[in-house]
Amino acid sequence: MAIKLKKIEEKILGIALELAKKGEGALFVIGDNVKYDSLIKQKIQKFNIFDNGAEKIVKSIATIDGAIIINKNGDVIGYGAMIKKAKPYIGYGTRHAAAVTASENGNISIMSSEEERKVKIFRDGKFIMQMDALQKNIEKDIPKVASFLESIGAGLIGAIGVTALAPALGIALLPGVIIFGVGYYAFKELAAHLKKHL
Repeated sequence: MAIKLKKIEEKILGIALELAKKGEGALFVIGDNVKYDSLIKQKIQKFNIFDNGAEKIVKSIATIDGAIIINKNGDVIGYGAMIKKAKPYIGYGTRHAAAVTASENGNISIMSSEEERKVKIFRDGKFIMQMDALQKNIEKDIPKVASFLESIGAGLIGAIGVTALAPALGIALLPGVIIFGVGYYAFKELAAHLKKHL
């Protein structure tokens, strides 16, 4: 399951980076426990993100208001989705609030920010990572970012929480990629992991 999830994350990170480069906003939620309501009638039948032609469909429905919900098998099970009980994220809009809330319960939210041209990643209700879509050759680091997402444990995620979206709180691991709010002991774990796996 971890290999499949990593491949799903890689695929969605690539799409999100492409959208962010164009200045288009989108929210993708990967998980099997997402609470949402559909904002629009679901006219497109369920499909898998690895199906032929699926990437083009995902890109076109991504810019519709609401999130795209993808289960851990890679099936798009909803789009134009409003995340239930989204908690406000002070200083940021509804998409950030939805991303934080949707990432709870073991889900991962990947958000393309049209204003900042960044891809933001949320897990366990925390903003944990951002990728600069305008960084040269950022796409080549997608597998490393997905590997990192799959390898960090729950204890490390707790240490990575952030109270504000400020790059000054982050540690840059790769050009254009920032891990947020990393404490000293967590940084040591990250450094050891990167040395071993990247």
